[in-house]
Amino acid sequence: MKTRFVLLALACGFAATTASGADDPGLYRPLTLALADVGSADTGGGGGALGEKTDTAELAKKLSNPVANLISVPIQNNWDFGIGSANAMRYTANIQPVVPLSIAEDWNVIIRTILPVIYQESRFAGDGSHSGLGDTVQSFFFSPKQPTSGGWIWGVGPVALWPTSTDDVLGTGKVGAGPTGVLLKQEHGWTYGLLANHIWSYAGQGDTPDVNATFLQPFVTFTTKTYTTFGLNTESTYDWDQNQWTVPLNASISQLLKIGGRPVQFQIGYRYYAERPNGGPDWGLRFAVTFLFPK
Repeated sequence: MKTRFVLLALACGFAATTASGADDPGLYRPLTLALADVGSADTGGGGGALGEKTDTAELAKKLSNPVANLISVPIQNNWDFGIGSANAMRYTANIQPVVPLSIAEDWNVIIRTILPVIYQESRFAGDGSHSGLGDTVQSFFFSPKQPTSGGWIWGVGPVALWPTSTDDVLGTGKVGAGPTGVLLKQEHGWTYGLLANHIWSYAGQGDTPDVNATFLQPFVTFTTKTYTTFGLNTESTYDWDQNQWTVPLNASISQLLKIGGRPVQFQIGYRYYAERPNGGPDWGLRFAVTFLFPK
């Protein structure tokens, strides 16, 4: 049954999550905070084959920029394994539309939304499986349209946590907010930088733990002339109430293609948990598809 479900999920797509907290004493509980795996931007270039090649190269480069000026819809699919005493599997499909809006001559606001769809196998005897929506995380990055004189790209703004989970096991039951920011640089095919946020809960169910968590995502990617991108990052969360790190290390390969004349990026990846709460996953897999909508 597990094998059939994994194969079915692989056919559908893949997502990313971070983790903190506990459902029961010593058991792993997920909290999706924020990601910056896929961005996008405006394209330029002339007509003909040369112009098309220039446009594609620019798209491939800007896909590593989480505050680029392009509408995109990443669908990230995660499979995490080794959860709880039953060594259970957890599948999460993060639907992550990215919508940039021009708010001034030199400024954009980039709205990044993460809506997780989750299937969680039974983690221990008597638990049962769980499926449904998780909590929604929404980030608003206010970012200059042009890099700084030193070539740095940055954005800052608020992040919000919305209790949209349809099962108590799949979410926090809390409304939260806090600051978020990203800083990166792109040169000679390389992209490197850091995305971070912190969320405090201030409302929601009174019988669930508060949220007081910091998310850190240092990342580095290299994009080749054939529009292949190799990436390394961590999607680390520190739970200040539990004094607990969750540190997944991610390695990925992405390829930008055109299907029916439309640009689409595919990504596969492997994740190892260098640090995790008791009952958290040991390792995971990733498959992502990003649909791009250049202007």
